[in-house]
Amino acid sequence: MRPRLDFCVKHLRDLGYDVVLGDCMDGSGVTSAPAPDRAAELTAMLLDPAIRAVVPPWGGELAIDLLPLLDFDAITAAEPTWLVGYSDLTTVMVPLTLRTGIATLHGSNLMDTPYSVPEPLLPWHAAATAPAGSELRQGAAAAYRSGRHDHYAFHPEVRKMTLNTPSRWKLLGAQDGAAAQVCATGRMIGGCLETVSMLPGSPYGDVADFAARHAQEGLLVYVEVAEAEAVMAARMLHHLRLAGWFDRAHAVLVGRSAGPSSGHFSQHDALVHALGELSVPVLYDVDLGHIPPQLAIVNGALATVELTPATATLVQRLI
Repeated sequence: MRPRLDFCVKHLRDLGYDVVLGDCMDGSGVTSAPAPDRAAELTAMLLDPAIRAVVPPWGGELAIDLLPLLDFDAITAAEPTWLVGYSDLTTVMVPLTLRTGIATLHGSNLMDTPYSVPEPLLPWHAAATAPAGSELRQGAAAAYRSGRHDHYAFHPEVRKMTLNTPSRWKLLGAQDGAAAQVCATGRMIGGCLETVSMLPGSPYGDVADFAARHAQEGLLVYVEVAEAEAVMAARMLHHLRLAGWFDRAHAVLVGRSAGPSSGHFSQHDALVHALGELSVPVLYDVDLGHIPPQLAIVNGALATVELTPATATLVQRLI
């Protein structure tokens, strides 16, 4: 898929950005290089004042092996650099925000960057170039992609998303759209359920401490399932709940799930089983995660999510 990568780099250069390619780019194994090499390269990029955003080609695999090797103290002291992406990359993004206070950007990866993002959503580079104090206003997409994704080996220059299924955000427990009334504010934090659910109990997943530091504001916690079956998704959601991730949440946002059912136990059943008794609203089928399109979500931003029978909006303030 090298032609797609080259096309994505050209796309960013055509937008006026300088692009530097790292050395850890081997696609023959489950990771692009040994963990010490990847950690050293990522740390160097995050410390380099000339690099304003690090955007890996894919979400990747096994990013958890980087965590004990990253120099969080040096990253904290440096001029902040965006780390952009989703999926397994959130294994690094969430700890970066929790431990350093630096915002990270949950959005499309490099290989998806040339796609035209439908309004009222924003591409990641629009969020990454917004100045401090900005307000990022987005809303629900009219449709999402159902079915197979574009094969970049055969269509390396594809720019248009196939959004073929009507979409709306939903409120867990609401019998119909007319009952969906939500307005909640808090600091954004979250990521891919399969990967961030590995963090609680380690030094890299203390959301309860992050929530305590923002106790007056509370949290908006978001998650999405990449491929886990519904029963496993329920287990992981319960794990986050037991670890206190939702204790100070003012709302929970759940992306459209790419995972299958477990027999007759659906992904919706998993939400009801694990989160149905939370005392805060749980919105699901939100535009985030592995089924496009994707909101640009800033971990650490102070955000307000609103849902009415007619509208769904997410407003993030970069403070």
